[in-house]
Order: sequence, then C-alpha cells, then structure tokens
Amino acid sequence: MATKAKKNSKAMKFFEKLNKGPLTFGQLLLSIREGEQLSQEEFGQLLGLSKQKVCDFEKERRLPSPEKAAEFARKLGYIPESFAKLVIADS
Repeated sequence: MATKAKKNSKAMKFFEKLNKGPLTFGQLLLSIREGEQLSQEEFGQLLGLSKQKVCDFEKERRLPSPEKAAEFARKLGYIPESFAKLVIADS
C-alpha cells in the first residue's frame, strides 16, 4: 500500500506542477481524462456518469459528494482520500 500511496502522491504533485498551483477536483478529472486520451463520453462510461456531468465537473459547475469522489478514485486506480480531500477543499 505504501508504494501505491507514493505513486498517487507523485501523480498529484505532477498534476499540480502542470497546473502551476493548487489542483481543483475539476482540473484533476480533466487532466486524467486527457492523459488517458478519452472523450468525455468514454470517461463518463468508465465512471458511471453522463457526458454532461463529466463536463460539469471539469468546468467546476458542480462537485460530487466526497463519497462519490472516492468512488471515482477507486475506479481510476487512485487513493480515494485524495479525491475526497479535493472535493472538500473546493466546496
């Protein structure tokens, strides 16, 4: 588990560096989706969301609950707490 936490920490720091500052939940989702070269529709299918909801999250018009964000993290292979913390910080 320590290696997964270390990997997740490195990924988050990388995303923050690309963003040139603190990362928001929407920016994180957008970075992951674009890094995987997925459309919003494909990404939504992976997370169990509509294309519109993915767009709303990426544009920061909406935020999921911390529990839902943690679920997204698990589906994407990230540490759930890191996603939940971003949602809490953004709200």
